[in-house]
Amino acid sequence: MWRLRPLPFDALSGWAEDDHAAALRTFSRHANRPAGESYRCGTIGITPESLEPLFERATEPAALADPRGFFEAHFDCCALVGSDRERGFVTAFYEPRIGVSRTRTERFREPFYRRPDDLVPVTSENRPSGWDEAWRFARRAADGTLLHYPDRAAIDAGWLEGRGLEIAWAEDPVDVFFAHVQGAARLEFVDGGETRVTYDGKNGHAFTAIGRLLVDRGEIDPTSVSMTAIRRWLADHPGEARQVMQENRSYIFFRETSVADEADGPVAAAKVPLTANRSLAVDRLLHTFGSPVFVTADRVNGRPWRRLMIAQDTGSAIVGPARGDLFMGSGDEAGARAAAVRSAADFCLLVPKSLHLPAGMEIGP
Repeated sequence: MWRLRPLPFDALSGWAEDDHAAALRTFSRHANRPAGESYRCGTIGITPESLEPLFERATEPAALADPRGFFEAHFDCCALVGSDRERGFVTAFYEPRIGVSRTRTERFREPFYRRPDDLVPVTSENRPSGWDEAWRFARRAADGTLLHYPDRAAIDAGWLEGRGLEIAWAEDPVDVFFAHVQGAARLEFVDGGETRVTYDGKNGHAFTAIGRLLVDRGEIDPTSVSMTAIRRWLADHPGEARQVMQENRSYIFFRETSVADEADGPVAAAKVPLTANRSLAVDRLLHTFGSPVFVTADRVNGRPWRRLMIAQDTGSAIVGPARGDLFMGSGDEAGARAAAVRSAADFCLLVPKSLHLPAGMEIGP
């Protein structure tokens, strides 16, 4: 169990030294998200209505002139404190760059699929009797019945072929698999040009971390497990690689977005471009997109991490109030940095002053 404990900003280690202007630029992106795009309120209770006017104020001259003052004037700092001295945990993610073909060839055979039209959200209103609440997507049959969507193995075997859903074709199934894990990719066409793909739904099956499977089977040393170690194992075991990847039955569907600014990350779950070193993936059931979170991690790429991050994405493996995924940027260098991040961390939530969340409020799970 976790609790909120008020903490003065001047008692927050690393706060005064942070680049508040960079955090403000990331926070203010929410003022320009697509019209009509609303956020769901996380169970912690930071309401979208409390954040909305602050997105606008973050673009004003007064905020730009004193970004640290903006955050201190409009937010209270609340540390997330775990029972039994429990601490949080951070990993990192990035946007891969993958060479692709516009058509299937003997070399390029691994598809990136658009969202199928028979994939529908599962809610409390339409969830079939007996289905676990973890099922968030399903397949709508011709008679309207909701069925479990085929898993990764079935889709790999051709379930979606012939429906015109392919965005592009990649050479390496491992590249496609890790684009699914990251939730986005920058696709570079072999005949010139590029596009971005980002998450647009999943088949509803639970995410299974294949790194954990390989550790449990004694294939990877638990002290050195990382994306790099997993990719190395898959490359060294080509006959087993696809079967292991298919044990993660979850399958991601994508939509295309433009590459408007090379410096921007992909447009993710909060419908704003991610910012390297400032965007944070969180448990969206608990947190509200747009919320500022000060993350203090013991070790990120060889040094302590003390930065104000903005909650702008989510992920199947990001579960709990003090669990985060740091966005490191695009390309191989960012991927190398992201792969090395596994650190204990502490989280402080910046809560809009208008909310007055009770001190000591319990947060689960």
